[in-house]
Amino acid sequence: MAVLKVYDQNKQEAGEISLAPEVFEVPVRPEILHLVVRAQRASWRAGTHSVLSRSMMKGGGVKPWRQKGTGRARAGSNVSPLWRGGAVLFGPQPRDYSFKVNKKVRSLALKMALSARVLDNKLMVLKNIELPEAKTKHFAKVVKDLGLKKALLVLPGYDESIDRAAGNLQGITLLTPDELNVYDIINHPQLVIFEQAVEGVINRLA
Repeated sequence: MAVLKVYDQNKQEAGEISLAPEVFEVPVRPEILHLVVRAQRASWRAGTHSVLSRSMMKGGGVKPWRQKGTGRARAGSNVSPLWRGGAVLFGPQPRDYSFKVNKKVRSLALKMALSARVLDNKLMVLKNIELPEAKTKHFAKVVKDLGLKKALLVLPGYDESIDRAAGNLQGITLLTPDELNVYDIINHPQLVIFEQAVEGVINRLA
């Protein structure tokens, strides 16, 4: 069972916490993480790209010139893909890029991503953050004191003051345990989980 130190917003030790091994000590398999991240990014694709095929274009119903005797190459349509301004051959059409990944696999990948952060000593457990005002300068000071640059913060729930204060800081992303996902964990080198949010993460995955 992994035991991590709990820090306050000044990066002073404020206790210890034991992490559930079934969530934070799972053997990491890169192929599963890759599959889930690929599925997550594919689901974000709009797939609204579209070009005109021959059947979609106006014209092309009359032969431009007679078959023989003009000295020019044979032509049957002025919307041929061979012509400038003609149709596009085998061009992209609207489609859905998403594909299904089983719920158990997605859950396992999330456990692996968390376990990888523990293994690399890139997971910090934070007691709490208290700001005098919901202003960026106060939150920026906390981020600097904690040594965070590109970090994912997992809060126990929505906090309006922290959300407003962190809105203009680049590289800082706020999520709740229900919103936690593999892509954001991997995309942020540093992971910070509030002490009260640890239980929410465990309840979701255990």
